[in-house]
Amino acid sequence: MKFNRLIVCGDSYSEGMSDVIVNGQYRGWADRVADVMAQESPEFTYINLAIRGKLLKQVIDDQLPVAIGYVTGPETLLSFHAGANDALRPGYKPEVAQGLYTDAVRRAAATGATLMLFTVLERTGNTGRGSEVWAARFGDFNKNVRKVGAEVGAIVMDANGESFFSDSRFLAFDRLHLNAEGHHRVAQALLERLGYQFDPSWRIPLPPAKPTPWLKKRLISAIWFFTFALPWIWRRLRGRSSGDGRSAKYPTPTRWPV
Repeated sequence: MKFNRLIVCGDSYSEGMSDVIVNGQYRGWADRVADVMAQESPEFTYINLAIRGKLLKQVIDDQLPVAIGYVTGPETLLSFHAGANDALRPGYKPEVAQGLYTDAVRRAAATGATLMLFTVLERTGNTGRGSEVWAARFGDFNKNVRKVGAEVGAIVMDANGESFFSDSRFLAFDRLHLNAEGHHRVAQALLERLGYQFDPSWRIPLPPAKPTPWLKKRLISAIWFFTFALPWIWRRLRGRSSGDGRSAKYPTPTRWPV
């Protein structure tokens, strides 16, 4: 099917952090996919409601009703990805989050749109105790995504089947969000799955990384901690989010490209 509308709900992953910036906005995999979809349909419009830092309930309450209102049928591709930020919080309750997620997916599927869901990459190339907690939480999260996705007949994009995606060189310096190469590869994987023209080289792993000297590695980690980790902790202590005060970059149907 060639879609005439793409609607995106979610957090920073779907907003496009930390891809290249175009016209003041992160480009992201969704913009890249929209570029190709627009070439196939003269009536194509694009809506991206995703905002960085948003929790699952915020995406469900603030974005999903808007998205549902713009669905026109199966020719609308509705992308829903939320819950990763919840799993990163200390007080994460998986049974609550999974229930909310399942209900939201069922609501989205009931619109008649073609629904697209995502798992979270369980192994990102990072190491340490935090990475093990990450893998355990998202392994459980992903089981629920696959289960409800199968129930409603959604397209489930699962990067965990491609081991090379665990290469940390697909991540930005913050060690959390995709960089431009990461977003490019996700976009190409999606386009292939959806039956559009794509670049098959997305499956080719990067060449082996050169060893990083110990001192340089320690210096990079120190810069990372003060630049990203410490501000994240400070926001959590104050109950703030990186998305506070931000608006969606394309909140209404937008002829594409802009």
